[in-house]
Amino acid sequence: MNTSHFDRLSALLEGAAPRIGIHHAGALSSTSDFPARSGKALHLHLLLRGTMRIAWADGDAVLEGPAIAVLRDDCGHRIEVLPVCPEVTLLCVDAAFEGPAAALLLMAFASPRLIALGDEAHELMHVVPLIAAEMEQPRCGQPALLARAGDILFIGLMRYLVARGQSSRGVFGGLGDPRLARALVAMHRSPASPWSLESLADEAGLSRTAFATGFREHVGISPGAYLAALRLDIAERAVESGQGLKRAAQASGYASTAALSRALSRKRLKSPPSGAPAPRPPAA
Repeated sequence: MNTSHFDRLSALLEGAAPRIGIHHAGALSSTSDFPARSGKALHLHLLLRGTMRIAWADGDAVLEGPAIAVLRDDCGHRIEVLPVCPEVTLLCVDAAFEGPAAALLLMAFASPRLIALGDEAHELMHVVPLIAAEMEQPRCGQPALLARAGDILFIGLMRYLVARGQSSRGVFGGLGDPRLARALVAMHRSPASPWSLESLADEAGLSRTAFATGFREHVGISPGAYLAALRLDIAERAVESGQGLKRAAQASGYASTAALSRALSRKRLKSPPSGAPAPRPPAA
């Protein structure tokens, strides 16, 4: 057993609570539209065979299978079958998120991600032959198998992005750095702990200056802003589930109900990253 392994992903997945569903599985013979929605979910389009064009508001691309396109669901888009290659096999997976870390994860998909599945994408390629074989020759239990394959595909995508995180910004940029990842995982595992810049830097094994600079460079915001966003989402969900401000503040790490009420009020005056309206804070 390898005791030195450090899991950079599970805490984020637990906090985001993804719910995976299959939207389409099989041949695609005509144009398919995906209207813009709330921004609280992802569309994963796994192109197994053929060539297709995918177009969104400010861009487009032609993909050759095997490849995967990942778009946030507030990015309306269209998939077109090209006349030169009318035989297209596609698996469309929807990933909705129900946990408090969802917004931080979804921020990493502000722009579409298009990935050619060559040998370097081994985190994703292990599930592709299984899906391709099942879709070419359906057998008993196919819906259940594809549902589980959708889960595996999603986790493979997350692993791929973590492994290449240093080439991007956002949560995957932070998780891609082994030292920053330790601080991020600590925040997700225990968001209500009394974290300070010094204690988070200790988790990362860095000086405060090196940690703060590296975090902002890789993640795009300060450690304090990241933790505040995570805590506020936890508190919002606690309030929405019927808990009072006191319990919500305790669960999320706020020093008092007054501090939480002020934070909720500030967020109500701003548009959240998903574009969905923020909830009105309840009375203390």
